[in-house]
Amino acid sequence: MAIRFSILSLFPEQVKDALDHSITGRAMKEQLIELDLVQIRDFAINAYGQVDDRPYGGGRGMVMMCEPVYNAWRSVAGEDNQDVRTLFLTPHGQVFDQQMAQSLSKEEHIVLIAGHYEGVDRRVIDAIGCEEVSLGDFVMTGGELAVAVMIDAISRMVPGVLPDEEAWQNESFSEGLLEWPQYTKPREWRGRKVPSVLFSGHAKNIEQERRLGQLIETLKKRPDLLKDHPVETELWEALAKRLSDCED
Repeated sequence: MAIRFSILSLFPEQVKDALDHSITGRAMKEQLIELDLVQIRDFAINAYGQVDDRPYGGGRGMVMMCEPVYNAWRSVAGEDNQDVRTLFLTPHGQVFDQQMAQSLSKEEHIVLIAGHYEGVDRRVIDAIGCEEVSLGDFVMTGGELAVAVMIDAISRMVPGVLPDEEAWQNESFSEGLLEWPQYTKPREWRGRKVPSVLFSGHAKNIEQERRLGQLIETLKKRPDLLKDHPVETELWEALAKRLSDCED
């Protein structure tokens, strides 16, 4: 079953341009994901195409107005909007992660609102009941590229987009840890060797090496992830042995 993404934006083509390649591009051609581009300016309040105005209380920049955003949303959500999940991209929102992407991949229809300028009038965000989502603690010119990033991450978990489910289950964050280090030919490059166990053909040992690699990568680069992710005793013991062997 395909998943439909409706993008409400002043620059919706920017989202399509970012996704029109590689895996997501192929998924669109195979109709596994559908992009519905909605130009908010089509719902402007006057013939001049006005969709924004100066903020009350003063300040720099322009704020997107309620009515154009609301009518654009209504055009895709319908009157009952029962089966639509609406997300608003904003630095104020919950940080988007792999678990959220996995949850969203089970939806049939997702509406994503990309703000621009100094933001969107708060009243329309509250009236729609948007879920507020952020990519992180930084500010972008507009929400379009953030929308493209989210759609890419969500699409990878839609059945049929990747060759098999294992393709995304083994990636970073899918199990709460970073992905293990990856290697390819040649076996030795500028004095750096690929771990010999990967050539052993011993499936259990290879699996343990990869799990150990996950733990080491996470400890070095994102130890905060271990706080809420229990690691089995066997893996800690393997790490202790690895460190002991290094000391010898």
